[in-house]
Amino acid sequence: MFYRTCLQAAAALASISLLAGCSLFSNEDAEREQKISVGTTSQPSTLDPAAAWDGSWELYRNVFQSLLSFPTGSTVPQPDAAKSCGFVDANSKIFQCELREGLQFSNGDKLDAAAVKHSIDRVRKIDVEGGPNGLLGSLDKIETVGDRIVKFSLKTPDATFPFILGTPAMAMVPPKEYPADKLREDGKLTGSGPYTLDAFKKGDRAELGKNSKYQGNAEVKNAGVTIRYFSDSDVMLGALKKKDIDVVDRVLTAPAVVELQQRKPENAHLQLVETFGAEIRYLVFNPKDPMAGKLAVRRAIAQIVDRGALVSEVYKSTAEPLYSMIPKGIFGHTTEFFDRYGEPNVDKARKILQEAGITRPVPLTFWHTTDRYGSATAREFAELKRQLDATGLFKITIHGKPWAEFQQGYRQGDYPVFGRGWFPDFPDPDNFIAPFVGSNNVLNTPYENSEITEQLLPASRRESDRAAVGTQFERAQEIFVDDVRLLPLWQGKLFIATSEEVGGCERASDPNSIMQLWELYRKASW
Repeated sequence: MFYRTCLQAAAALASISLLAGCSLFSNEDAEREQKISVGTTSQPSTLDPAAAWDGSWELYRNVFQSLLSFPTGSTVPQPDAAKSCGFVDANSKIFQCELREGLQFSNGDKLDAAAVKHSIDRVRKIDVEGGPNGLLGSLDKIETVGDRIVKFSLKTPDATFPFILGTPAMAMVPPKEYPADKLREDGKLTGSGPYTLDAFKKGDRAELGKNSKYQGNAEVKNAGVTIRYFSDSDVMLGALKKKDIDVVDRVLTAPAVVELQQRKPENAHLQLVETFGAEIRYLVFNPKDPMAGKLAVRRAIAQIVDRGALVSEVYKSTAEPLYSMIPKGIFGHTTEFFDRYGEPNVDKARKILQEAGITRPVPLTFWHTTDRYGSATAREFAELKRQLDATGLFKITIHGKPWAEFQQGYRQGDYPVFGRGWFPDFPDPDNFIAPFVGSNNVLNTPYENSEITEQLLPASRRESDRAAVGTQFERAQEIFVDDVRLLPLWQGKLFIATSEEVGGCERASDPNSIMQLWELYRKASW
């Protein structure tokens, strides 16, 4: 019955092709299985799914398997490793799945109900700081019935639980290779997804081969995939132009997108496909910092930041201003920040600070990752600094670090203000509110608000019709605007650039903006 909950959102998540040719009219008889090379700046932070609630899912989605998944074109989770799943009680507190028969991991180990229980229990037991256990707050216990039945008992009703089971965070792993109480430490990976990880070199590449033991929804249309990891998106595009790689995933810079849209002769061998983008970028304020911890400072920044100028100067047609944490295309989206603050206004910001007794320029340090979201991030923060410094009310210092070091810094609470991006775990408004609140949130920056965590979210999760939860999420966004602990900046449009020889691009992103590499194939002829 939960499969009916998100049908209204499906239309908003349909992919569109900007340029004809990316297999829209491909003859399947002309396809031939060959290996595809994909470039990305989204490198996995770890190979163990129990430790990652980040862009590592980009790899996990293709090598691991979950009970449910989001098949191509669907925004509603459907059985994958499971044969069937659903709530078996009237209160949406008991969720049960029956596994397919004969499932195996790539190493030949049996994938049964006990392995499923082990996989999810270890996420909870290891409980990595800022890790995927943050998604499992409603889970009470897991039980098995025989080899193929898994029963999840929830503490409270949670209509989003099937969506959570469909994320790569709930990837299934063989118990013999993944300890119950600690992370796997040998640098290897074993799953049951469409691909096996045949080789991995951090910061360089991952070699994926077809998994002959895979049983699930994916139809693999290539012989395997080489994932090339880049720290600079412009260098990555250069590799595509030189035909060193076949596909560039998501993180094209705005100038690169504009260039490819112009169809210059030197780029005639390339194609550009736009898909729905639920990616958002935002600022996080550390409440323990002497300056960022002051509400007046945060509100003054919210009054000054010019999202239109930011998008125009840095991202051009590849993004649009965002005035709530829930983006356009997701039910519950509002423009609450614009409704409250209106157009950027220095005089109003000055008044906010003066009423709080702040009369001198406020010194603040903004931090960003240098390699996670593409090379435009540095320009984005330079523009934010320009806007704030120009008012005379702030004196901003900018620092950047590679993702691994950046993560360590914000987890330790070292940064007064820092920038983050968010790709949804699943296409529901809950996933743009719940991950950022509570003591165990994805930002490692505790944000306690009892109205959100004890009233609004529980009320919305009792509602299986996800189109009927607007009131709760509108109120949650009002609280976000009151507190300004998070400041939404922009919502991205997603682009995939490929060689003209590659097809399947328009089907290669799932509703969570994660690449489904099995959809890509090399065309045999034109």
